[in-house]
Amino acid sequence: HQPPDQGGVYSLATIEADRVAGLSGQQPDRQGQPAQWNVYLAADDVDGAAERALASGGKVLADPMDVGPAGRMAVVQDPGGAIVGLWQGGELAGAERANEPGTNIWNELTVDDIDGTAGFYREVLGLEPEKQDMGPDAGAYTTFSIDGRSVAGAMPIQPGMRPHWNVYFNVDDVDATVARAQELGAEVAHPAFDIPGVGRLGYLRDPQGATFNLLQNPPEEPA
Repeated sequence: HQPPDQGGVYSLATIEADRVAGLSGQQPDRQGQPAQWNVYLAADDVDGAAERALASGGKVLADPMDVGPAGRMAVVQDPGGAIVGLWQGGELAGAERANEPGTNIWNELTVDDIDGTAGFYREVLGLEPEKQDMGPDAGAYTTFSIDGRSVAGAMPIQPGMRPHWNVYFNVDDVDATVARAQELGAEVAHPAFDIPGVGRLGYLRDPQGATFNLLQNPPEEPA
C-alpha cells in the first residue's frame, strides 16, 4: 500500500515484487456505481496530450497532475464516450511485467463509432488504426499501432453496454480461471470462445461489477 497525494490508499498489485496493476477505492463522484478497471495510455507529454484531446472533440475530466515522483497523469473522455487515463512516466513508467500469466496482455476500446473515434487517438497519441480480418466468426477488428507495433484494439459496442476500455489479463487456462472466478463470486459476461491465431477468450464481471477479460495464448505450433 502507499498513500497517494490526493488522499486515500492506493494498493499496488505485484508478481514477484514487480508492479503489474493498481487498486484504489471508488472516487466520491462514482459512489454507488459499478467498479471498473481503468486503462492508462502512455504519453510523452501529458499536458500536450490533454490539450490535443480537448481540441479533437474530447473532454478533460481530470487536469494534468503530478502523482508524486511516480509520474504525471490526466483523465480524458474521447468523442465516443470512453474514458481513458494518460500517463507520463517518472519513476514508474508503467507495468513492470506484461504479456504473461497474471498480467495485462491487451487493452481494447469499445465504442459505437470506431472509425470516428480512431481519429481522436491518432491526434492525441499518434495511434494509427488498421482494420484486420479476424475470420468468419469474429469479422473485422481494428488495431492501434505505434511504429508498426500493435498496442491496442477496438471493437463495436454491444447492446446494453456503455463506451469503455476493456482490460485483458493473460492466463494459462481460461476455462479453469473462469471456474475459479465463479467460485469467488464472479459472473460470466460471455462464454469463453476461441479465435484462431489469437487464443481463447473469457469475459467476466467481478463481485463488485467490474468487467475484465481473459486471454489464453494459442497452442504453440510444432517446431
